[in-house]
Amino acid sequence: MIVAFMSIVLISQFGSPLVIPVGDRTPVINVEKTCKDSVAAEKEVGISVVQPFEDCMRDENQAKQLDAVWTTYSAPLRERCEKKATLLGEGSYVDLLNCVQMSDPAKLTPTRDLKGASRNRN
Repeated sequence: MIVAFMSIVLISQFGSPLVIPVGDRTPVINVEKTCKDSVAAEKEVGISVVQPFEDCMRDENQAKQLDAVWTTYSAPLRERCEKKATLLGEGSYVDLLNCVQMSDPAKLTPTRDLKGASRNRN
């Protein structure tokens, strides 16, 4: 309660919030863990050509291009895509990127087919 009151006081004194709401930033996803788990799962089910961990990390880091435009998407879309991309406690920037691209592909520069740790790979 005191924190909320102090926030209101600081905002009224300085004109802008000192804390950025979580929804205004691209979600922080532990892609290293997700990529490790993805590679391990592929090996476990016997996929003949397992995507290397390094390729997964490269794709996931490249998908973070959406940092530059994240706040230009509506809050409901950001929330929906974040929930979809971080399903079951793990996440993928590739899934997050795909979700927002489907709503307005013109906002993001085209990328080659990224796989990363996406659950939607072919």
